Amino acid sequence: MDAAWQDRLAIRDLIENWVVWCDAGDWDRFRTVWFDDGRMMATWTQGSADEFIAMSKAGWARGVSILHFLGGQSIDLAASRAISQTKMTIAQRAVVHDVLVDVVCTGRFYDFLEKRDGRWGFVLALLAQFPEGYRHLAYLQSRIGYQIKRDMPGLKGEAVERLYASGAAWLRGEKLDR
Repeated sequence: MDAAWQDRLAIRDLIENWVVWCDAGDWDRFRTVWFDDGRMMATWTQGSADEFIAMSKAGWARGVSILHFLGGQSIDLAASRAISQTKMTIAQRAVVHDVLVDVVCTGRFYDFLEKRDGRWGFVLALLAQFPEGYRHLAYLQSRIGYQIKRDMPGLKGEAVERLYASGAAWLRGEKLDR
């Protein structure tokens, strides 16, 4: 595999880890995708990587529920620098007018990355082109006759902890407990 292909894979892995670790509240691992001088520019916060992580933690503690979904990606490489554009959707769950709703925003990540000491990391992460789009998926699905499963693992709580424990056991070579 040539070096450019390896770099593209490493960048895609970095961005996928950003999304999963941020959404899961895995703050120690999330910090590893950033360089110390990394910056985040989003609709709700602008600042250093550490400020962004602190604000994300504070939101998490208040019950803020945000999920990121990734789509197609384009990576432009120039030696030890790269620009990555990734189609994405952000879904945020919150109460609006006493109704729990999911707000969905489609756009793209536009990220400035650099390879330092053999690893890729974020220098500047931007969220761009946010057309509005709002949905309350569970409400919509219930209105068209679907039965909504109410005990799926969420972002926090016993069900998700059991799921994570099962994942760790699987990685240790244990059988899945179905």
